[in-house]
Amino acid sequence: MCLSFIIYHFSFSHAVAQVKVESSLSAVEMLVGQQVQVTVTATTGENAVVEFPKETMLPAGIEFLGAVEMPTEKVDGGQVNHSRGYVFTSFDDTLYYIPPFTIKVDGKNYQTNKLALKVLTVDVDTTDFEKYYGPKTVQDNPFSWELDQWAVPFWLSVLMLVLMAVAWYLWLRLRDNKPVIARPRFVRRLLPHQKAMRAIEEIKAEKMQTAEDPKEYYTRLTDTLRKYIEERYGFYAMEMTSSEIIEKLTQADPESLDELRSLFQTADLVKFAKYSTLLGENDANLVSAIDFINRTKVELPPSEQVVKTELTEEEKQTKKSRTTLKTAIAVLCIAAAVLFGYIIYSVIDLL
Repeated sequence: MCLSFIIYHFSFSHAVAQVKVESSLSAVEMLVGQQVQVTVTATTGENAVVEFPKETMLPAGIEFLGAVEMPTEKVDGGQVNHSRGYVFTSFDDTLYYIPPFTIKVDGKNYQTNKLALKVLTVDVDTTDFEKYYGPKTVQDNPFSWELDQWAVPFWLSVLMLVLMAVAWYLWLRLRDNKPVIARPRFVRRLLPHQKAMRAIEEIKAEKMQTAEDPKEYYTRLTDTLRKYIEERYGFYAMEMTSSEIIEKLTQADPESLDELRSLFQTADLVKFAKYSTLLGENDANLVSAIDFINRTKVELPPSEQVVKTELTEEEKQTKKSRTTLKTAIAVLCIAAAVLFGYIIYSVIDLL
């Protein structure tokens, strides 16, 4: 009795632990270029670890296209079916032998059954080739409106959209270009001594920069005096030498020219003989220039002059282009509005 129980228990455990692997084809025959799937199934216990091959050794002529993962299924006896599909194709008409697949279950290898696949080709009767026709040419089917009365409103609508698009484009160009407006400018005329004093104030403000370059300093200072003398006394001092200016001033205003003569002499030495001025000599000459301007200035009431701005040729062309754009936009908008009204009237009349 005890021996029978042991034998029965051993047989049952062996049955539960039994592993079964097999493979099957979705079709044993296929045409050239078609696809066929080989399904590989392993029946194992629930806790078994199953490893399917990623690829398999195939005979020449069969191409492996890819593997298909398939869900597991529970079967009777507490076992589970693990499945995977392998898709193949072939372009040669012959009979192929597919070798067994090797599946590893809990570290142990198992092989499936062998398979055979027949690849068939399409029989073509080449003796009676006249019954086979080549590709037909492209047919030219005439197009016609189902309702001819809708053609006019349709094309007028297209024309209206084109006019609106052109008007929108012209408006964008008009918006991006700034208008050219010629406005008169009111210019306040400065007296000669006011201009000279303003220039000297600029020289004083840049004293640290000009002090490092005495030649630039005296050039600016004497040019300021030359312009003042030219506007104050009416002779071309900018084109005269220092001695000619002093001689001319002696005839016009002979008083207190010693300091001005000394200033021009120092300026000539600095500019042409690379003379180095003494400490404080630059400031003294600047003060001399201010004193000369203050002694010889003539006070007149301030005046304003209206200066009309003249447009350049480019500005004139821009103004003309803007006027043309505005006119074109207005004409296009009016034409589009007229077309829209006519289209609405035509559609209402058709309905």
